Amino acid sequence: MSARTLLEVAGVSRTFKGLRAVDAVSLSVTEGAIVALIGPNGAGKTTLFNLIAGHLVPDTGTIDFAGQRLNGLRPDRVCRAGIGRTFQIVRPFLKLSVLENVVVGALHRRRSVAEAETHAHRLLGLLDLDGIADRQASSLSLPERKRLEVARALATDPKLLLLDEVMAGMRPAETDQLVEVIRRLNRETGVTVLLTEHVMRAVMALAQEIYVLNSGRLIAHGAPEEVIRNEAVLECYLGAEAIE
Repeated sequence: MSARTLLEVAGVSRTFKGLRAVDAVSLSVTEGAIVALIGPNGAGKTTLFNLIAGHLVPDTGTIDFAGQRLNGLRPDRVCRAGIGRTFQIVRPFLKLSVLENVVVGALHRRRSVAEAETHAHRLLGLLDLDGIADRQASSLSLPERKRLEVARALATDPKLLLLDEVMAGMRPAETDQLVEVIRRLNRETGVTVLLTEHVMRAVMALAQEIYVLNSGRLIAHGAPEEVIRNEAVLECYLGAEAIE
């Protein structure tokens, strides 16, 4: 693994009852980058995220992060190593406030509630949630819940942030707002981002490089302008309208 490569996935596969959900996938993410993983529904994107985050164990292949082998580590150990993630279906602690939700994550590395609250307030400011810190999570709109999900993941102080379809269900203006938030997080905190996303306006605005999965296999990799013109990608996922 090169000096600036943060995540290295090499030949990783995972099978469920004879179905190869992830098939010998390799990818690398450079420290400080924003990288996208795209593909149709069922392509294996979330399964790959689950393998990286420790929710699943690869059948074959290796996952290395910051010089550490992750294969077989529990999710809490992967989090401790420096990987935070969001989930497609956001599940905040509905009876807790926005601030308290983030404090729960911040306590992963902080010894006192006071320290955790200070860190949580900073993150809420970065995610434009500081004005609703005292509101109960159950009262939030979908875009607010999505930003809260990102804040909870960031509260664990990750070096790598896995974003699993955080734009899903948003209007274009809401998507553009969250794109700017992610850019600011990457710029101001230095966190590396690997995201899965179907909203191509967000992918094209954020990603410096793109990996494309289809039926568990990696079918394309490169700069965004190259990937969206790849014939295999157009055929299985984007369609001709993607480059019009």
